[in-house]
Amino acid sequence: MDQKKIDRINTLYHKSQAVGLTEEEKEEQARLRREYIAAIRGSLRASLNNISIQEKDGSITDLGKKYGQKHSGKPS
Repeated sequence: MDQKKIDRINTLYHKSQAVGLTEEEKEEQARLRREYIAAIRGSLRASLNNISIQEKDGSITDLGKKYGQKHSGKPS
């Protein structure tokens, strides 16, 4: 999500606190918030899929292969 959209989310929030929003603005705010949350989740998912841990026995477990990438529709 680009900074322009984040700024718009903030502008709509401040306007909602000051004077209220029109129905169109409320819809835009909800759409932008959903888009923002989806971007955050995607970023977090990508970060978590790149984590590997070393087990007590010395083996390496790739958590992305073990638990992640379930959203792709492919079996893991």
